[in-house]
Formats: sequence, C-alpha cells, structure tokens
Amino acid sequence: MTGVPGAASEVSPGSHAGGPDNALPAGLRGGCNVRHGLQRGLRRVTTPSQAARTGGPTVRIGALAPLSRPGWSEAGRHLLAGLELGVREVNDGGGITGRPVELLVRDTAADPGGAEAAVAELAGLGVAALVGEYHSVAARAAATRAATLGVPFLCSSAVLDALVDEPTDLVARIAPPQSRGWRIYGDFLLDAGHDRVAVATQPSVYWTAGTRLLREHLEPRGGTITELDMSALTPAALCDALADDGATALLLLLGHPDPVLPVVGAVRRDPRLAGVMLGAPAGQPEFADWAEALGADGAGVPFLRYLPERFGPLGERVGAALRTRLAAAPSFVAFEGYDTIAALADVLRENTGDPADGRVSWSRADVEGTRGRIRFTRSAGSGVWQWAHPPVQVVDRDPARPGGFRVLRTG
Repeated sequence: MTGVPGAASEVSPGSHAGGPDNALPAGLRGGCNVRHGLQRGLRRVTTPSQAARTGGPTVRIGALAPLSRPGWSEAGRHLLAGLELGVREVNDGGGITGRPVELLVRDTAADPGGAEAAVAELAGLGVAALVGEYHSVAARAAATRAATLGVPFLCSSAVLDALVDEPTDLVARIAPPQSRGWRIYGDFLLDAGHDRVAVATQPSVYWTAGTRLLREHLEPRGGTITELDMSALTPAALCDALADDGATALLLLLGHPDPVLPVVGAVRRDPRLAGVMLGAPAGQPEFADWAEALGADGAGVPFLRYLPERFGPLGERVGAALRTRLAAAPSFVAFEGYDTIAALADVLRENTGDPADGRVSWSRADVEGTRGRIRFTRSAGSGVWQWAHPPVQVVDRDPARPGGFRVLRTG
C-alpha cells in the first residue's frame, strides 16, 4: 500500500476536493508555500510562493501525515494544521536566515511502505529536514529511511520508544516516549483501584509494546493483565470473555474507527459489564469524530493527552489561531505540529552554514513552544533525541458534558 498514481488536479486555496478522508486544510496565506502531493493520487494543492515574489531560494521541509484511510485522517488534519500555522508564522517573522520555508506535504495513510517512499521522494527533492507523522509504525519506517538517507527528521506525534533500531543523531521527537506516558497511565489505573485489567488488542508493534509496558508496570505492583485478541474475537465474544475474567477495566488497544467503535458500543450495552471502566491510553477519544460516533457512550473513557495544565500567552494565541483554521477545538496533535516547526526552525537557524543543507544539532534547540520550553536531550538507551519534558495528562470526556474534558492526572 505505497500509493497508486492517479490524475492530479490543481485546486485553489480554500476549495474542496473529494470526501472527508481526503479533505485538507486550505492553503496558507501570508507568505507560506505549501504543496500537497498526496501519495494516494488524490490531489495537489499549490499556494503562491513567497520565494517567487522575493526571487530568493526557499528552505524546503518535507511533512508526513496520515491524510486518508486507513490512516486516522482527523489526526492528520490536526497535525497538518499545526505544521502549516508554524510555517506561516516562521515566514511572517522573516523565515530562516531570511529565506522562506516551503512545506512539501505527503500523505502516508499510516502505511510504513508509503512513509518510506515519501521520505525517499522528499529527499530527492532536496528537503532540509522532515517533520510530522502520527502513526508509530509509519513514523518508525520514516525515521529509519531518513537516517539511512542522511535527512534530519523531527517526529511530531508518534510515541513508540523504538523509533529506530540503531542510535542516530539525525532523528528527534517532540512527543513523549510511550514508556513515559503509559507508565503514568498505569499509575492512574492502580490509584483508581484497577489492579485487574484486560486489554482488547490487535497485532501491531505499537499495541504489543503498550501491552508489555503495562504488564511490566502493573504486575510488580500486584496488578494483572489479560489480553483479548480482537483478531480472533467478535465484540460479543469479547464481552463474554470480559464478563468471565472479572477485570474492572478494559483498555482499548484498537484501531479507529474499526474495531474500537463497535467494541465500545457492545461493552456499553452489556449489563454484565456496567461496572467496567473503558480506557484508551492511545488517545482515541481526543478527536471530535469519537464523540460524534459514540455520543454519551464515548464519555468517561480515560486517555493520554499531551497538554499543559494551563497555557501561557503563546499557547493561548496559537490555540485561537488553530481553532479558526480547524473550525473546531484543536487537539494536542495540532499543538505538536506547531511546536515541531518552532523547534526545527530554531535548530536550522543555528546552522552556521546553509540552513537548507540538512545539518542539524538538536542539542542547540532552546525555544518557547506552546506547551513549554523545548530542549532536546539524549537519555540512556534512547536511539533518538527527545524533548525532555513534554506535558502528560490522563483525561476523559466529561459524562455530564461530552464536549468538555476532565483532567484526572498529570505527570
């Protein structure tokens, strides 16, 4: 699933082509050149180039995001909105050493092969660096390929600890590693009295890693984990197994929308499971399509979110701009996108040579992001540079107000 070439049409900024899965934010005004070349052959969008107006060269940045199925297109839309807003503000502030940034966007559709192909294509186009990606399996493939080709990659939203097999100075990450967030989630479970936990899961490197992390954290503290393989169970059969097991919490380590939405509906309707807490550490309830599909059934499902307890002035301003762009409340993924560009621009400005030559030193980053000061460190055992202290919360949608959120724990 590396993408099928097809006819591409030029679409002016603000117009719409295709259905909801391939809907993209309108191209940016105010001096940002954004080209969307969708790997799945859907469309390209080109906005007027600041470089063309100034006659100068650009700094090209390649962006990866899941903008069509089977990727989570709503997450991709939020990520891209943050990336594009960040680029616009960099360009409005004079660009990088006077050169405007040009964002070249590719749809990975959550496919590792598609991500690798996009990285190779963007490297061939001479990008200074790569940014983005939400899905861990696609991000891992992109990071590995980028390191092989010598292209810096700042991953925005994927949390899988093993982003690369071999340590590299070319790859860095904004999102916290899975091990940190999921251990905080494990502490939340234990403090809430859930020491007997079931996980509904699918075969996946990401879900397998999450299950292992939870098991390693809970079992030494007296907890137990029961795995329920949804590749072998129907939602009804899962309910039977859960009722027999006696677990007080069921964690949904499942893809969205299928099979997670049918599983939630089945559990909520089963009177035997009325006391079972549903949880989604991977963050599925963050997005509006969860609430739209499930209504009240989607409330009260704790998940991990990477936002601060309160925003500073920058976060408030960016949040308002993102809300306008998305015509909806921005998710934490949109803020991750913006912070990615802020951090990368800071690193590229520190390049003593040509900012477009792909040389980076992540340790030089020191910039205010929407969710805190961004500095990268290299911890023992990590193969990539990591933002040291991104915020972590456990939240849920408020059962009394499903459009709002309750903060249950911070870490």
